Amino acid sequence: MLVEFNTLPDESRVWIYQASRSFTDQEIEEIQSRLIEFIQNWTAHGGDLESGYCIKYKRFIVLGLNQNLNHATGCSIDASVHFIQQLEKDFSVDLLDKMNVSYKQGEFIAYKTLTDFRKMAQEKAVSKNTIVFNNLVNNIAEFKENWEVPASESWHSRFVK
Repeated sequence: MLVEFNTLPDESRVWIYQASRSFTDQEIEEIQSRLIEFIQNWTAHGGDLESGYCIKYKRFIVLGLNQNLNHATGCSIDASVHFIQQLEKDFSVDLLDKMNVSYKQGEFIAYKTLTDFRKMAQEKAVSKNTIVFNNLVNNIAEFKENWEVPASESWHSRFVK
């Protein structure tokens, strides 16, 4: 069951998929259409999943699920991963590689491998104040408060001193 992302309760689970590049406006329209169709048909053991999505910075796909009504099951999570894998193929973009880092450079969103980010930190090209995207947040409350944070307040802190 599709609902507006911003109406989901704070304890709703989130999954964040960061793209290896920005999506075009046309791609975003197509992805939104596919997300709507997927969410409208997303179920767990036959029960509707109250879910929403948002696309941030033309680069992040965020799925939210109100677990107060129904929890995601192994099969429903698998279905969402297969959906994201299909988007990867259709749009020639990486969405599932967790070994990459996105961070802000002014208004621009940069995307680097973890190795490159670590090297940039050593060279002081990024600092503890660099705004990073902590895609490990678990729920909407954490997404609101701890997704876009200085590197010093995220798991990235191990690289910046």
